[in-house]
Amino acid sequence: MANYDYDLFVIGAGSGGVRAARVSAAHGAKVAIAEDHQVGGTCVIRGCVPKKLLVYGAHFAEDLKDATRFGWQVPEDCAFDWPTLRDNVLSEVERLNGAYTNTLESHDVEIILERATVAGPHEVKLASGETKTAKYILVAVGARPHMPDIPGIEHAVSSNEMFHLDEMPKRALIAGGGYIANEFAGILHEFACEVTLVNRSDVILRQYDQSIRDRLLQLSMTKGIDFRFHCEIEKIEKNEDGSLHVTMPGHSDMDVDLVLFATGRVPNTENLGLDSANVELDDKGAITVDEYSKTSCDSIYAVGDVTNRVQLTPVAIREGQAFADTVFNDKPTTVDYDCIPSAVFSHPPMAGVGMTEGEARNTLGSIKVYTSDFRAMKNVLAERNERALYKMITDAETGKIVGLHMIGPDAPEILQAAAVAVKAGLTKADFDNVVALHPTMAEELVLLK
Repeated sequence: MANYDYDLFVIGAGSGGVRAARVSAAHGAKVAIAEDHQVGGTCVIRGCVPKKLLVYGAHFAEDLKDATRFGWQVPEDCAFDWPTLRDNVLSEVERLNGAYTNTLESHDVEIILERATVAGPHEVKLASGETKTAKYILVAVGARPHMPDIPGIEHAVSSNEMFHLDEMPKRALIAGGGYIANEFAGILHEFACEVTLVNRSDVILRQYDQSIRDRLLQLSMTKGIDFRFHCEIEKIEKNEDGSLHVTMPGHSDMDVDLVLFATGRVPNTENLGLDSANVELDDKGAITVDEYSKTSCDSIYAVGDVTNRVQLTPVAIREGQAFADTVFNDKPTTVDYDCIPSAVFSHPPMAGVGMTEGEARNTLGSIKVYTSDFRAMKNVLAERNERALYKMITDAETGKIVGLHMIGPDAPEILQAAAVAVKAGLTKADFDNVVALHPTMAEELVLLK
Protein backbone atom coordinates (compact mmCIF):
# COMPACT_ATOMS: atom_id res chain seq x y z
CA MET A 1 0.00 0.00 0.00
CA ALA A 2 1.43 3.37 -1.06
CA ASN A 3 2.28 5.99 1.53
CA TYR A 4 1.04 9.48 0.69
CA ASP A 5 1.62 12.83 2.36
CA TYR A 6 -2.14 13.32 2.61
CA ASP A 7 -5.36 11.39 2.17
CA LEU A 8 -6.76 14.41 0.33
CA PHE A 9 -5.19 17.42 -1.32
CA VAL A 10 -7.68 20.14 -2.33
CA ILE A 11 -6.67 22.71 -4.94
CA GLY A 12 -8.75 25.85 -4.42
CA ALA A 13 -10.21 27.19 -1.17
CA GLY A 14 -13.56 28.44 -2.40
CA SER A 15 -16.95 27.38 -1.11
CA GLY A 16 -16.80 23.86 -2.58
CA GLY A 17 -13.18 23.18 -1.70
CA VAL A 18 -13.49 24.43 1.86
CA ARG A 19 -16.60 22.33 2.54
CA ALA A 20 -14.97 19.22 1.06
CA ALA A 21 -11.76 19.76 3.06
CA ARG A 22 -13.54 20.42 6.35
CA VAL A 23 -15.96 17.49 6.11
CA SER A 24 -13.29 15.08 4.85
CA ALA A 25 -11.11 16.02 7.82
CA ALA A 26 -14.07 15.51 10.15
CA HIS A 27 -14.41 12.01 8.68
CA GLY A 28 -10.82 11.32 9.73
CA ALA A 29 -8.85 12.16 6.59
CA LYS A 30 -5.51 13.95 6.62
CA VAL A 31 -6.20 17.00 4.44
CA ALA A 32 -4.29 19.90 2.89
CA ILE A 33 -5.78 22.74 0.86
CA ALA A 34 -3.91 25.13 -1.43
CA GLU A 35 -5.08 28.63 -2.37
CA ASP A 36 -3.13 31.32 -4.20
CA HIS A 37 -5.51 34.18 -3.42
CA GLN A 38 -7.67 34.37 -0.28
CA VAL A 39 -9.51 31.61 1.55
CA GLY A 40 -13.20 31.89 0.69
CA GLY A 41 -13.11 31.88 -3.10
CA THR A 42 -15.11 33.87 -5.63
CA CYS A 43 -18.39 34.09 -3.72
CA VAL A 44 -16.95 35.31 -0.43
CA ILE A 45 -14.01 37.38 -1.67
CA ARG A 46 -15.00 38.84 -5.06
CA GLY A 47 -18.54 37.70 -5.80
CA CYS A 48 -21.96 37.28 -4.28
CA VAL A 49 -21.17 38.36 -0.71
CA PRO A 50 -19.48 41.73 -1.37
CA LYS A 51 -21.89 42.31 -4.27
CA LYS A 52 -24.91 41.81 -2.00
CA LEU A 53 -23.43 44.35 0.41
CA LEU A 54 -23.18 46.83 -2.48
CA VAL A 55 -26.82 46.03 -3.32
CA TYR A 56 -27.81 46.90 0.25
CA GLY A 57 -25.88 50.16 -0.05
CA ALA A 58 -27.55 50.98 -3.35
CA HIS A 59 -31.06 50.40 -1.96
CA PHE A 60 -30.59 53.31 0.44
CA ALA A 61 -30.77 55.67 -2.55
CA GLU A 62 -34.42 54.73 -3.11
CA ASP A 63 -35.17 54.35 0.59
CA LEU A 64 -33.97 57.88 1.36
CA LYS A 65 -36.20 59.27 -1.40
CA ASP A 66 -39.17 57.24 -0.18
CA ALA A 67 -38.59 58.20 3.46
CA THR A 68 -39.94 61.72 2.96
CA ARG A 69 -43.37 60.28 2.12
CA PHE A 70 -43.24 58.47 5.47
CA GLY A 71 -42.60 61.68 7.40
CA TRP A 72 -38.81 61.68 7.60
CA GLN A 73 -36.99 64.93 6.88
CA VAL A 74 -34.11 63.87 4.67
CA PRO A 75 -31.68 66.63 3.60
CA GLU A 76 -31.73 67.28 -0.14
CA ASP A 77 -27.94 67.25 -0.37
CA CYS A 78 -27.76 63.75 1.12
CA ALA A 79 -24.35 62.70 -0.25
CA PHE A 80 -22.98 59.23 -0.93
CA ASP A 81 -19.34 58.44 -0.17
CA TRP A 82 -18.11 55.48 -2.23
CA PRO A 83 -14.78 54.94 -0.38
CA THR A 84 -16.65 54.46 2.90
CA LEU A 85 -18.85 51.69 1.50
CA ARG A 86 -15.98 50.13 -0.47
CA ASP A 87 -13.64 49.99 2.52
CA ASN A 88 -16.33 48.67 4.88
CA VAL A 89 -17.20 45.93 2.40
CA LEU A 90 -13.55 44.96 1.98
CA SER A 91 -13.18 44.84 5.77
CA GLU A 92 -16.08 42.39 5.94
CA VAL A 93 -14.41 40.31 3.22
CA GLU A 94 -11.24 40.20 5.33
CA ARG A 95 -13.29 39.09 8.34
CA LEU A 96 -14.86 36.28 6.34
CA ASN A 97 -11.44 35.26 5.01
CA GLY A 98 -10.33 34.91 8.62
CA ALA A 99 -13.46 32.99 9.58
CA TYR A 100 -13.00 30.47 6.77
CA THR A 101 -9.33 30.10 7.69
CA ASN A 102 -10.22 29.46 11.34
CA THR A 103 -12.80 26.85 10.34
CA LEU A 104 -10.22 24.91 8.35
CA GLU A 105 -7.54 25.18 11.03
CA SER A 106 -9.98 24.05 13.75
CA HIS A 107 -10.48 20.86 11.72
CA ASP A 108 -6.71 20.34 11.37
CA VAL A 109 -6.71 21.08 7.65
CA GLU A 110 -3.27 22.28 6.51
CA ILE A 111 -3.58 25.52 4.54
CA ILE A 112 -0.94 26.18 1.87
CA LEU A 113 -1.12 29.74 0.56
CA GLU A 114 0.39 29.26 -2.88
CA ARG A 115 -0.64 28.04 -6.31
CA ALA A 116 -0.83 24.29 -6.75
CA THR A 117 -1.10 22.30 -9.97
CA VAL A 118 -1.69 18.64 -10.75
CA ALA A 119 1.53 16.74 -11.49
CA GLY A 120 0.10 13.23 -11.77
CA PRO A 121 -2.72 11.00 -10.49
CA HIS A 122 -1.45 11.35 -6.92
CA GLU A 123 0.93 14.31 -7.16
CA VAL A 124 0.56 18.05 -6.72
CA LYS A 125 3.25 20.60 -7.49
CA LEU A 126 3.42 23.85 -5.52
CA ALA A 127 4.59 27.18 -6.95
CA SER A 128 7.62 26.97 -4.65
CA GLY A 129 8.69 23.84 -6.55
CA GLU A 130 7.83 21.39 -3.78
CA THR A 131 5.82 18.27 -4.66
CA LYS A 132 3.14 16.76 -2.42
CA THR A 133 1.42 13.40 -2.76
CA ALA A 134 -2.14 12.44 -1.92
CA LYS A 135 -4.38 9.42 -2.25
CA TYR A 136 -7.06 11.70 -3.68
CA ILE A 137 -6.89 15.12 -5.31
CA LEU A 138 -9.89 17.43 -5.45
CA VAL A 139 -9.85 20.26 -7.99
CA ALA A 140 -12.05 23.18 -6.88
CA VAL A 141 -10.45 26.17 -8.58
CA GLY A 142 -13.68 27.74 -9.85
CA ALA A 143 -13.99 30.02 -12.85
CA ARG A 144 -12.91 33.51 -13.88
CA PRO A 145 -14.60 36.34 -15.78
CA HIS A 146 -14.34 36.10 -19.57
CA MET A 147 -12.50 39.07 -21.08
CA PRO A 148 -12.65 39.31 -24.90
CA ASP A 149 -9.56 39.72 -27.03
CA ILE A 150 -10.19 43.24 -28.38
CA PRO A 151 -7.94 46.32 -28.71
CA GLY A 152 -7.89 48.27 -25.45
CA ILE A 153 -9.23 45.47 -23.26
CA GLU A 154 -6.60 46.45 -20.68
CA HIS A 155 -8.67 49.60 -20.02
CA ALA A 156 -11.76 47.57 -19.07
CA VAL A 157 -12.54 45.80 -15.80
CA SER A 158 -14.29 42.59 -14.79
CA SER A 159 -16.52 41.99 -11.78
CA ASN A 160 -13.37 41.19 -9.77
CA GLU A 161 -12.20 44.80 -9.90
CA MET A 162 -15.59 46.40 -9.18
CA PHE A 163 -15.06 46.09 -5.43
CA HIS A 164 -11.79 48.04 -5.54
CA LEU A 165 -12.64 51.12 -7.64
CA ASP A 166 -10.84 54.30 -6.55
CA GLU A 167 -13.93 56.36 -7.26
CA MET A 168 -17.49 55.91 -8.45
CA PRO A 169 -17.70 56.54 -12.21
CA LYS A 170 -20.10 59.13 -13.56
CA ARG A 171 -20.66 57.17 -16.80
CA ALA A 172 -20.41 53.39 -17.14
CA LEU A 173 -20.76 50.98 -20.04
CA ILE A 174 -21.55 47.36 -19.14
CA ALA A 175 -21.23 44.54 -21.67
CA GLY A 176 -23.40 41.50 -21.00
CA GLY A 177 -26.99 40.43 -20.44
CA GLY A 178 -26.70 38.03 -17.50
CA TYR A 179 -27.17 38.44 -13.78
CA ILE A 180 -23.78 40.08 -13.11
CA ALA A 181 -24.36 42.72 -15.80
CA ASN A 182 -27.87 43.55 -14.61
CA GLU A 183 -26.92 43.57 -10.94
CA PHE A 184 -24.05 46.02 -11.43
CA ALA A 185 -26.22 48.11 -13.76
CA GLY A 186 -28.69 48.54 -10.90
CA ILE A 187 -26.00 49.20 -8.30
CA LEU A 188 -24.17 51.83 -10.36
CA HIS A 189 -27.40 53.53 -11.37
CA GLU A 190 -28.47 53.95 -7.75
CA PHE A 191 -25.07 55.51 -7.05
CA ALA A 192 -25.94 58.28 -9.56
CA CYS A 193 -23.92 56.81 -12.43
CA GLU A 194 -25.22 57.01 -16.00
CA VAL A 195 -25.40 53.37 -17.08
CA THR A 196 -25.55 51.88 -20.57
CA LEU A 197 -25.84 48.10 -20.93
CA VAL A 198 -24.86 46.57 -24.28
CA ASN A 199 -25.76 43.04 -25.28
CA ARG A 200 -25.03 41.06 -28.44
CA SER A 201 -28.64 39.75 -28.56
CA ASP A 202 -31.93 41.37 -27.57
CA VAL A 203 -32.54 39.05 -24.61
CA ILE A 204 -31.38 39.61 -21.04
CA LEU A 205 -31.28 36.89 -18.38
CA ARG A 206 -32.13 34.19 -20.90
CA GLN A 207 -32.56 31.39 -18.32
CA TYR A 208 -35.31 33.25 -16.44
CA ASP A 209 -39.04 33.38 -17.20
CA GLN A 210 -39.79 35.81 -20.02
CA SER A 211 -42.51 37.75 -18.17
CA ILE A 212 -40.21 38.37 -15.21
CA ARG A 213 -37.17 39.42 -17.25
CA ASP A 214 -39.38 41.65 -19.44
CA ARG A 215 -40.63 43.38 -16.29
CA LEU A 216 -37.06 43.98 -15.12
CA LEU A 217 -36.16 45.45 -18.51
CA GLN A 218 -39.20 47.73 -18.41
CA LEU A 219 -38.47 48.92 -14.87
CA SER A 220 -34.75 49.37 -15.56
CA MET A 221 -35.47 51.52 -18.61
CA THR A 222 -38.01 53.55 -16.64
CA LYS A 223 -35.38 54.22 -13.99
CA GLY A 224 -33.03 55.55 -16.68
CA ILE A 225 -30.72 52.65 -17.52
CA ASP A 226 -29.98 52.68 -21.26
CA PHE A 227 -29.94 49.41 -23.22
CA ARG A 228 -28.26 48.79 -26.57
CA PHE A 229 -29.20 45.46 -28.12
CA HIS A 230 -27.49 43.64 -30.99
CA CYS A 231 -24.41 45.55 -29.97
CA GLU A 232 -20.81 44.55 -29.34
CA ILE A 233 -17.74 46.51 -28.29
CA GLU A 234 -15.07 46.58 -31.00
CA LYS A 235 -12.31 48.58 -29.26
CA ILE A 236 -11.58 50.80 -26.29
CA GLU A 237 -9.27 53.81 -26.41
CA LYS A 238 -8.11 56.03 -23.57
CA ASN A 239 -8.74 59.76 -23.99
CA GLU A 240 -6.34 62.45 -22.80
CA ASP A 241 -8.59 63.28 -19.83
CA GLY A 242 -8.52 59.63 -18.69
CA SER A 243 -12.00 58.77 -19.94
CA LEU A 244 -12.57 55.89 -22.34
CA HIS A 245 -13.72 56.09 -25.95
CA VAL A 246 -15.69 52.98 -26.93
CA THR A 247 -16.34 51.97 -30.53
CA MET A 248 -19.40 49.80 -31.28
CA PRO A 249 -20.13 48.90 -34.93
CA GLY A 250 -23.68 49.82 -35.93
CA HIS A 251 -24.05 52.06 -32.89
CA SER A 252 -22.74 55.50 -32.00
CA ASP A 253 -19.43 55.69 -30.14
CA MET A 254 -19.45 56.56 -26.45
CA ASP A 255 -17.13 58.27 -23.99
CA VAL A 256 -17.40 56.76 -20.52
CA ASP A 257 -15.43 56.52 -17.28
CA LEU A 258 -15.75 52.76 -16.82
CA VAL A 259 -16.18 49.73 -19.08
CA LEU A 260 -17.25 46.52 -17.31
CA PHE A 261 -17.32 43.18 -19.09
CA ALA A 262 -19.81 40.69 -17.62
CA THR A 263 -20.01 38.29 -20.55
CA GLY A 264 -19.74 34.94 -18.81
CA ARG A 265 -17.18 32.98 -16.83
CA VAL A 266 -14.47 30.54 -17.91
CA PRO A 267 -13.39 27.42 -15.92
CA ASN A 268 -9.90 27.88 -14.44
CA THR A 269 -8.33 24.81 -16.03
CA GLU A 270 -5.56 26.45 -18.05
CA ASN A 271 -2.02 25.49 -16.99
CA LEU A 272 -3.39 23.36 -14.16
CA GLY A 273 -1.44 20.27 -15.20
CA LEU A 274 -4.55 18.18 -15.72
CA ASP A 275 -3.07 16.49 -18.80
CA SER A 276 -0.42 14.92 -16.56
CA ALA A 277 -3.18 12.72 -15.12
CA ASN A 278 -5.23 12.42 -18.32
CA VAL A 279 -8.10 14.42 -16.83
CA GLU A 280 -10.62 15.07 -19.60
CA LEU A 281 -12.10 18.49 -20.35
CA ASP A 282 -15.23 19.39 -22.29
CA ASP A 283 -15.35 21.75 -25.27
CA LYS A 284 -15.61 24.75 -22.94
CA GLY A 285 -12.55 23.81 -20.93
CA ALA A 286 -14.51 22.52 -17.94
CA ILE A 287 -13.56 19.28 -16.18
CA THR A 288 -15.90 16.43 -17.07
CA VAL A 289 -17.08 14.42 -14.06
CA ASP A 290 -19.52 11.64 -13.24
CA GLU A 291 -22.44 11.86 -10.79
CA TYR A 292 -19.99 11.47 -7.88
CA SER A 293 -17.74 14.30 -9.16
CA LYS A 294 -15.04 11.82 -10.24
CA THR A 295 -12.96 12.78 -13.28
CA SER A 296 -11.58 10.45 -15.94
CA CYS A 297 -8.74 9.78 -13.46
CA ASP A 298 -9.97 7.59 -10.59
CA SER A 299 -7.97 9.43 -7.91
CA ILE A 300 -8.95 12.95 -9.00
CA TYR A 301 -12.31 14.61 -8.38
CA ALA A 302 -13.64 18.08 -9.17
CA VAL A 303 -16.46 20.24 -7.76
CA GLY A 304 -17.87 23.71 -8.29
CA ASP A 305 -17.65 26.09 -11.22
CA VAL A 306 -14.59 24.37 -12.70
CA THR A 307 -17.00 21.57 -13.73
CA ASN A 308 -19.51 24.02 -15.24
CA ARG A 309 -22.55 22.10 -14.05
CA VAL A 310 -24.59 24.70 -12.15
CA GLN A 311 -22.51 27.76 -11.32
CA LEU A 312 -24.01 28.60 -7.92
CA THR A 313 -22.24 28.70 -4.56
CA PRO A 314 -24.76 26.48 -2.69
CA VAL A 315 -24.38 23.88 -5.45
CA ALA A 316 -20.58 23.84 -5.06
CA ILE A 317 -21.05 23.39 -1.30
CA ARG A 318 -23.43 20.46 -1.88
CA GLU A 319 -20.94 18.90 -4.29
CA GLY A 320 -18.11 19.31 -1.77
CA GLN A 321 -20.20 17.70 0.96
CA ALA A 322 -21.26 14.83 -1.32
CA PHE A 323 -17.65 14.20 -2.33
CA ALA A 324 -16.49 14.01 1.28
CA ASP A 325 -19.31 11.68 2.29
CA THR A 326 -18.74 9.46 -0.74
CA VAL A 327 -14.96 9.10 -0.51
CA PHE A 328 -14.26 9.38 3.22
CA ASN A 329 -17.47 8.27 4.93
CA ASP A 330 -18.34 5.24 2.80
CA LYS A 331 -21.68 6.84 1.98
CA PRO A 332 -22.09 7.26 -1.81
CA THR A 333 -23.89 10.60 -2.25
CA THR A 334 -24.97 12.51 -5.33
CA VAL A 335 -26.37 16.02 -5.74
CA ASP A 336 -29.92 16.59 -6.95
CA TYR A 337 -29.76 19.37 -9.56
CA ASP A 338 -33.51 19.50 -10.12
CA CYS A 339 -35.51 22.51 -8.97
CA ILE A 340 -32.62 24.70 -7.75
CA PRO A 341 -33.80 28.22 -6.82
CA SER A 342 -31.84 31.20 -8.07
CA ALA A 343 -32.04 34.98 -7.85
CA VAL A 344 -30.87 38.17 -9.52
CA PHE A 345 -30.17 40.97 -7.05
CA SER A 346 -31.25 43.65 -9.48
CA HIS A 347 -33.35 46.71 -8.67
CA PRO A 348 -35.92 45.33 -7.95
CA PRO A 349 -34.68 41.77 -7.40
CA MET A 350 -36.05 38.73 -9.19
CA ALA A 351 -36.05 35.05 -8.28
CA GLY A 352 -37.30 31.76 -9.65
CA VAL A 353 -37.45 28.01 -9.15
CA GLY A 354 -38.47 25.20 -11.47
CA MET A 355 -39.56 25.49 -15.08
CA THR A 356 -40.26 28.74 -16.87
CA GLU A 357 -43.56 29.06 -18.74
CA GLY A 358 -41.80 28.34 -22.04
CA GLU A 359 -40.05 25.25 -20.65
CA ALA A 360 -43.28 23.97 -19.11
CA ARG A 361 -45.23 24.34 -22.37
CA ASN A 362 -42.51 22.48 -24.28
CA THR A 363 -42.23 19.75 -21.64
CA LEU A 364 -45.77 19.25 -20.38
CA GLY A 365 -47.91 20.71 -23.14
CA SER A 366 -50.96 21.41 -21.00
CA ILE A 367 -50.26 23.93 -18.23
CA LYS A 368 -52.05 26.57 -16.17
CA VAL A 369 -50.44 29.88 -15.31
CA TYR A 370 -51.47 32.05 -12.37
CA THR A 371 -50.21 35.59 -11.84
CA SER A 372 -50.42 38.54 -9.50
CA ASP A 373 -49.38 41.96 -10.80
CA PHE A 374 -49.45 44.49 -7.96
CA ARG A 375 -47.80 47.46 -6.28
CA ALA A 376 -46.25 46.74 -2.91
CA MET A 377 -47.92 48.70 -0.11
CA LYS A 378 -44.70 50.57 0.61
CA ASN A 379 -44.43 51.65 -3.03
CA VAL A 380 -48.02 52.91 -3.01
CA LEU A 381 -47.43 55.30 -0.10
CA ALA A 382 -44.02 56.27 -1.49
CA GLU A 383 -45.73 57.11 -4.80
CA ARG A 384 -43.24 54.80 -6.51
CA ASN A 385 -44.90 53.48 -9.66
CA GLU A 386 -43.16 50.12 -9.59
CA ARG A 387 -45.16 46.93 -9.87
CA ALA A 388 -44.22 43.48 -8.61
CA LEU A 389 -45.09 40.36 -10.61
CA TYR A 390 -45.57 36.85 -9.19
CA LYS A 391 -46.12 33.90 -11.50
CA MET A 392 -47.00 30.28 -10.75
CA ILE A 393 -46.90 27.57 -13.43
CA THR A 394 -48.77 24.30 -12.83
CA ASP A 395 -49.38 21.02 -14.62
CA ALA A 396 -52.97 21.44 -15.90
CA GLU A 397 -53.89 17.83 -15.16
CA THR A 398 -52.55 17.46 -11.62
CA GLY A 399 -52.30 21.03 -10.36
CA LYS A 400 -48.70 20.34 -9.32
CA ILE A 401 -46.58 23.48 -9.23
CA VAL A 402 -43.70 23.11 -11.68
CA GLY A 403 -42.39 26.67 -11.61
CA LEU A 404 -42.58 29.78 -9.46
CA HIS A 405 -41.11 33.11 -10.55
CA MET A 406 -41.25 36.62 -9.14
CA ILE A 407 -39.88 40.13 -9.32
CA GLY A 408 -40.38 42.73 -6.62
CA PRO A 409 -39.09 43.82 -3.20
CA ASP A 410 -37.58 40.95 -1.19
CA ALA A 411 -38.43 38.44 -3.95
CA PRO A 412 -35.38 36.22 -3.20
CA GLU A 413 -36.24 36.05 0.51
CA ILE A 414 -39.83 35.03 -0.27
CA LEU A 415 -38.85 32.59 -3.02
CA GLN A 416 -36.45 30.65 -0.78
CA ALA A 417 -39.30 29.54 1.48
CA ALA A 418 -41.69 28.95 -1.42
CA ALA A 419 -39.06 26.86 -3.22
CA VAL A 420 -39.38 24.25 -0.47
CA ALA A 421 -43.02 23.77 -1.44
CA VAL A 422 -42.23 23.54 -5.15
CA LYS A 423 -39.42 21.04 -4.53
CA ALA A 424 -41.78 18.98 -2.35
CA GLY A 425 -44.25 18.71 -5.25
CA LEU A 426 -47.11 20.66 -3.71
CA THR A 427 -50.10 21.78 -5.77
CA LYS A 428 -51.89 25.06 -6.38
CA ALA A 429 -54.66 23.74 -4.10
CA ASP A 430 -52.11 23.28 -1.28
CA PHE A 431 -51.18 26.96 -1.58
CA ASP A 432 -54.85 27.99 -1.75
CA ASN A 433 -55.55 26.09 1.48
CA VAL A 434 -53.12 28.32 3.40
CA VAL A 435 -54.67 31.41 5.00
CA ALA A 436 -52.96 34.61 3.85
CA LEU A 437 -50.59 36.41 6.21
CA HIS A 438 -51.83 39.98 5.88
CA PRO A 439 -50.58 42.55 5.03
CA THR A 440 -47.53 41.11 3.27
CA MET A 441 -46.28 40.84 -0.29
CA ALA A 442 -45.81 37.08 0.18
CA GLU A 443 -49.54 36.58 0.74
CA GLU A 444 -50.02 37.03 -3.01
CA LEU A 445 -48.63 33.49 -3.39
CA VAL A 446 -51.73 32.01 -1.76
CA LEU A 447 -54.11 34.37 -3.55
CA LEU A 448 -52.98 33.83 -7.14
CA LYS A 449 -55.68 33.86 -9.81
